Amino acid sequence: MANPLNLTSNSFFFIFTLTILYVAYTFPRLQPNQTNLVFYVHDHFTGEDSTAATVAGKTGPTSSILRFGTVAIVDDPVTEGPTTDSTLIGRAQGVYINSQLDGKALYMVFSVIFTAGEFRGSSLEIQGSDIFGLKEREFGIVSGTGYFRFVKGYGIMETEFMDLVNLRATLKLNVTVKHY
Repeated sequence: MANPLNLTSNSFFFIFTLTILYVAYTFPRLQPNQTNLVFYVHDHFTGEDSTAATVAGKTGPTSSILRFGTVAIVDDPVTEGPTTDSTLIGRAQGVYINSQLDGKALYMVFSVIFTAGEFRGSSLEIQGSDIFGLKEREFGIVSGTGYFRFVKGYGIMETEFMDLVNLRATLKLNVTVKHY
């Protein structure tokens, strides 16, 4: 003789499973937004308008960022265009570490903090390698705040201008991120 509890349990399980499958396949899924940005970072280690400084290295804080093992901090202006008189939209604040034995690459970790424009109050967290001798370098966007919560993405960095003698550069960052 069949146990009536088994029949009830099996029916409940079958109806419950069908309900879960229906909900899983019929409700719309939340799709991430994609945002593409292009902005410029002005990195100046020298001059009255310097925005970066070495803080440690083989010869102490006077080490050159072009030497292996040197650590620098930055608070660079971020603009809409390639010139320093372009509209200021934020700051790039963080750390560079010269991490290649021949001195030709930096490991960078910095925040792009938007202080004006559409993304004011938001930030992007950038991390990756900058082999500055290459025309294009790719880096990761690992986090964000405000408009860019739950962000993930990547960017391509190009050198717009470089003066190695005076350690001044303008970098173009082309960023693609997905966020909710």
